[in-house]
Amino acid sequence: MKKILTCLALFITILSIAQNNDIVAIEQILAKQEKAWNDGNIEAFMIGYWKNDSLVFVGKNGPTYGFGKTLANYKKSYPDTAQMGKLHFDILNMKPLDKAHYFVVGKWHLKRTVGDMGGHFTLIFRKTKQGWKIIADHSS
Repeated sequence: MKKILTCLALFITILSIAQNNDIVAIEQILAKQEKAWNDGNIEAFMIGYWKNDSLVFVGKNGPTYGFGKTLANYKKSYPDTAQMGKLHFDILNMKPLDKAHYFVVGKWHLKRTVGDMGGHFTLIFRKTKQGWKIIADHSS
């Protein structure tokens, strides 16, 4: 019985370490996105997204499908650094859905000379060969 409990404790520890590594990796992606945005670099901001036609972004105008269309919408909505402002994310909740997916809830805020704006977001991250990527984004 002692061996079973030891094995179970070891398994739980390994699972916890793996989960913590995933959380850190996702937090790092969001921090890189924040920095890229604040540097005025939308292309670098997009590295957090899955570069695929199945990417879905849901905003005030409804869903947009595909990496290219999502990038084009960002560029249209934020054509210069005055419109982009300075971005800040607050992560409210992050939980695994399974070994390859995380669900993230947070707040975003843009500090801008043309007027601040902000809202909430939900993201679904998928673990890919290229690392964790956002496969679905609902921002309001």
